Amino acid sequence: MSKNFFTVILSVCAGVIMLSCQQEVTDSKMAQEQVSDTKDGFPFWLPKEKPNRPMSAAMARNYDNYMAPRPEDNELYSQFKYTELKSFDYHGGDGTVSRRDPSKVIFENGKYYVWYTKRETPTPPQGADKSNDTIPSTDWDLADIWYATSGDGFTWEEQGVAVPRPPKPAVGWRSVTTTDILKWKGKYYLYYQGFMEASGKRGDDCPVAVSYADSPDGPWTPHNEIVIANGAEGEWDQYSIHDPYPIVREDKIWIYYKSDADGDPRLVRMQGLAIADDPLGPFEKHPLNPVINSGHETTLFPFKEGVAALVIKDGNEHFTIQYARDGVNFEIASITSLMPTAAGPYVPDAFTNTNDGRGITWGISHITNATTWEQNHAVLLRFDCDLSLDVDDPDMKQHNNYYKPEFYYRHGLNGEQRNRILAANQELKKTK
Repeated sequence: MSKNFFTVILSVCAGVIMLSCQQEVTDSKMAQEQVSDTKDGFPFWLPKEKPNRPMSAAMARNYDNYMAPRPEDNELYSQFKYTELKSFDYHGGDGTVSRRDPSKVIFENGKYYVWYTKRETPTPPQGADKSNDTIPSTDWDLADIWYATSGDGFTWEEQGVAVPRPPKPAVGWRSVTTTDILKWKGKYYLYYQGFMEASGKRGDDCPVAVSYADSPDGPWTPHNEIVIANGAEGEWDQYSIHDPYPIVREDKIWIYYKSDADGDPRLVRMQGLAIADDPLGPFEKHPLNPVINSGHETTLFPFKEGVAALVIKDGNEHFTIQYARDGVNFEIASITSLMPTAAGPYVPDAFTNTNDGRGITWGISHITNATTWEQNHAVLLRFDCDLSLDVDDPDMKQHNNYYKPEFYYRHGLNGEQRNRILAANQELKKTK
């Protein structure tokens, strides 16, 4: 072999060794920088993506549990604003007229539609023991399902009864309440609770019934059968299936519902799911029920590929907005305040079988005990929010609200609590 050949070989080997050494130096430097980064404090500028560094459980949760590390950027975070609705008459607020538990809002025939529970009785609610055929036990006793329409979502025109109480002993003869709407293959379906006794006598025995129509204006034909029955004895939903809330998902009807469990006087409210191929059933309850462990009513909507839920009032996870990619396994997506009670949002894609849900911006809810318990009744109102992928409203994303002192004083101690504190003070003075 020639001398030049060996020279070339030695040069190539030297180059390889040099490149290898340089790579080792580079890798070592990068590793040192990474170690140095983890030893430095967390960045002042909050990273938009999860940093590759050791973090506390709280900071890891900020990236893993929420859609963005800041509420302002979280598509499933919002505050809520409220507007009084025009044209509804409440008989001077004397408790004889109540409107509550609105359905989802839909847009048909060039206008918005909403259905709701309406009670119009000679007296306000008197409790189960004093109730009879004309005196209601609760605000939702002796009620029918009415509906109203609107051109703008603020001023509504009441149209009349959609679903009246049927004759005894049909499902709902005592009261029909808490309805929601489904549009499926050109027909309309109203699901509702059907009471067979005055509310409060036992466990609110009210399985789900349904009526259907070719038009949102009716006439509505009752199915005259229970479509979602109460659970078996000893199960969490043995007494009641409340707030049936249908959406269309995976070419099926998914109805979310609430039930009261764990006995009186403080019931545990949780939410379940039942699924059917046909609006009239049979509905099969999901084996993982309850799918949401909190919330007083059911309010859900398609969001991205999954389902979002407003979890309102009751339970460990009250005042949260939750999300489940599969519509079943919900996780907290945000924490908020002053959420709408019994919210019936405008959900344009509720029945489109979408896997790209766009979210919500407004709807109708209610306020209970609008005056006093002696004149107990509920009123409907409008809520607005930004839980939409198509809207960017920074004012809805505020999370540092201020309230006047009067707001806090209205949440003052009751008489029993004051007496307990005074007694404790007296005992303390005796020991000194």
